[in-house]
Amino acid sequence: MERKEILLIVLIAVLVLTTAVQAIQLMALSNNPVVVTSGSSPAQGTGSGSPGVAASGSLEDLPSMVGGC
Repeated sequence: MERKEILLIVLIAVLVLTTAVQAIQLMALSNNPVVVTSGSSPAQGTGSGSPGVAASGSLEDLPSMVGGC
């Protein structure tokens, strides 16, 4: 065999091995769902990214929030 053929076979073997490892990891992940817990409660608000800002006055207060006139 030529050097290129051996290199191609090794490369394909590495790709197949990587695919097999990822498939095993995916099966393990689907069997054990990930549960994320934290000490804080989920943010409630308008969904604007800042839960402390009320929706009713946010448009009127916008110029002062961004440093406008």
